[in-house]
Amino acid sequence: MSMPTQGGVSGIEVRSIDYVPLNERHGKLWHLGPLWFMSNAQIATLAVGLIGVTGGGNLVWSLLAIVAGTVLGTFFMAFHSAQGPQLGLPQMIQSRPQFGYVGALLVWLFAYVQYAGFNVFNSILAADALHTTLHGGVKPWVLAVTVVALVIALVGYDIIHRAERILTYVFLVVFGIFTVGILLTLHYPAGSFDLGAFEWTPFLAQFGVVAGYQISWAIYVSDYSRYLPPDVTVRKTFYWTYLGSALGGIWMMVLGALLAAWAGGHFETIASIDTAGDKVFDGFGAIVLLFAALGLVSVTALNMYGGSLTLISAIDSVRRVRPTLAVRLLTLALTAALSVVGALAATAHFLADFNDFLLLVLYLFIPWTAVNLMDYYVVRRGHYAVAEIFNPRGVYGRWGWHGIISYLVGFAVMVPFFSVGTLYTGPAAKALGGADISLFIGLPVSALLYWWLTRSLDVEAEARLARAEAEELERAAHEHREP
Repeated sequence: MSMPTQGGVSGIEVRSIDYVPLNERHGKLWHLGPLWFMSNAQIATLAVGLIGVTGGGNLVWSLLAIVAGTVLGTFFMAFHSAQGPQLGLPQMIQSRPQFGYVGALLVWLFAYVQYAGFNVFNSILAADALHTTLHGGVKPWVLAVTVVALVIALVGYDIIHRAERILTYVFLVVFGIFTVGILLTLHYPAGSFDLGAFEWTPFLAQFGVVAGYQISWAIYVSDYSRYLPPDVTVRKTFYWTYLGSALGGIWMMVLGALLAAWAGGHFETIASIDTAGDKVFDGFGAIVLLFAALGLVSVTALNMYGGSLTLISAIDSVRRVRPTLAVRLLTLALTAALSVVGALAATAHFLADFNDFLLLVLYLFIPWTAVNLMDYYVVRRGHYAVAEIFNPRGVYGRWGWHGIISYLVGFAVMVPFFSVGTLYTGPAAKALGGADISLFIGLPVSALLYWWLTRSLDVEAEARLARAEAEELERAAHEHREP
C-alpha cells in the first residue's frame, strides 16, 4: 500500500490527469533525488554508453562525451520538474496550452511510443537477467516482471517514490562494489586513454545519444513532482531532479563504456555484467543481475504509470472522460498488455537497434521540450489557467498552431542533420562525416520560433482568469475524488 498523505489520501492512487488540490499535496523535495537517480541507474542505461566505443572512438573521449551529453540533456528535463508542484498536473497534459486541446495528440502519440519502446526493452532485459540467474525461461519472466510492475504502477505515486528510495540505498552498495571491482580487475585496449586520439563522429554520436536519453525523461518529470506543495522553489526542485538524474545516468553510462571497451566486439549486456561481476568474487555477477532486475521492474512501473497518464490524456482529447480509478486500471492494463506483446514478439534485431530507437526519441522530443520550456519560463512565466486545460472550448483552443508550427518547423530543420545508424543519414550529417548535430539545430529554432509567434498573446488576461477560477478549481478537485 502507498503511504498516507497529509491530505488523508492513502491506498491505491485515484488521481491521474486531474489537478491535485492543495490539501492533498505532500512529500519531501529531496525525494526527487533518489527517484531520478534510481530511474536512471538501470542496466538499460548501460546501452547508452556504448555508442562511442562501438563506433570506433577511444574510451576516454567516449567518457567525456557521456559527461558532456548528460550535463546538457539533464538541464532540460530538470526544468520540467519544477512545473509539477506549481501546476499540480502530470507532464504531458501540460502540452495543451502550447498545442491545443486536440493538437496535443501529436506529442502524446510520440510519448506513448516511447513508453512502449522502453518497456519492451526493459522487460526483456529484466527477464534475461532473471533467466540467467534463476532460470525458468525468458518469456515467463517477461510476464512476471510485467505483472509486478503493473501492481506497483496501480498503487501509484507514493509507492513508486518509496521503492526508488529503497532501491537507491541498495544500489549504492551493490553497484559501488561492482564499479570498484571493474576498475581494479578489468583491462582495457592500448590507447583507451589517449587524449590525442580524438574523432568527431563517434564523439558526437555518443554525445547526441546521451543528451537525447536524458531529454527523453522530460515527458515523465512532473508526474513525480505534482503532489509536492507549490511553495517548493523552482531552483531546489531543479537541483534535486538534476543531481539525481545526472549522477545515476553518468554512473551507468560510464560503466557501459568501460565494459564495452573491455569486452570489445563480444559485449552482451547480461553476459558481460555476469562475467565482470564474477571477476570481483565468485557469484557476485548473479547478485548484480538479480538486483538489476528489481531496478528494471521499478522503471517498467514508471513507464506504465506515465503511459497510462498519456493514454488518458489522449482519450480525453477525443472524448471527455472522468479520470476515475477504473479508467486508471483500464489504461494501465492496456499499456501492460502492449508491453508484453511487444516483448514476446521482439527479436534480437530489435535489441540491436535500441540505440537507433534512442536517437529517434531524441528527434521527436527536442522540438517539444523547446516549445514547452519556452512557454512555461519565458512566454507565460508559469501562469496558467489550469481549469481551462480541461475545457475543450477554453482559452487554449482545440489547435495550438503556435506550438504545432514551431514543433514541425523545428523537426523539419533537424532532418538534414539526422544520422541514425544504417537507417538514414541526412545530407548535412554526411558533409560532417556522419556527425549528428541536429540537437543544436532543433532546440533554438523551435524555441525562438515559438517565442516569436506568441508575442501577441494576452498572458495577463490568462493570469486573471486563473486567479478567478482558482477557488472553483480546488472545489471541483475535491468533488471529483472518489471515496
